[in-house]
Amino acid sequence: MKIDFKGITAEELSFKLNRVKLNPEDKLDIKPQFSRQVRKVNGNEKLNFVSLSVKIESTEAEPKPFDILCTLVGIFEVEEIANQNDERKFVIEATKLVYPYLRAAVTNLTASAYIAPLNLPVISGPIFPEDRDQYAFTAGSDLN
Repeated sequence: MKIDFKGITAEELSFKLNRVKLNPEDKLDIKPQFSRQVRKVNGNEKLNFVSLSVKIESTEAEPKPFDILCTLVGIFEVEEIANQNDERKFVIEATKLVYPYLRAAVTNLTASAYIAPLNLPVISGPIFPEDRDQYAFTAGSDLN
């Protein structure tokens, strides 16, 4: 299977400051929520879009100093997806390619808002739990 990374675009970048009073001794738990969507182009089965989003949202129960929604779309041309296993491998590899751009976008978005930049963690393995079994199979590693 050959994957050709064609580029990346920002679908949505939003930041909203919340007037939340936090005690200095309280540890802030950001809890980013990640989501992913994979789409093919009608009429061109080789062209795939992998959309990766991160959302941080303040709630009454868990107040946060800001809300963020950041969605980036990676554009890929994929040759020879023979079966469902190849499809899963592509999705995992595409996610690994797009994630560093998502990290940078969140850092830049928060820095541009003149607050301490938020750095999402570096993730060497799969972000999504459903990819972990597949990743261990494809990478030949144990991710316990």
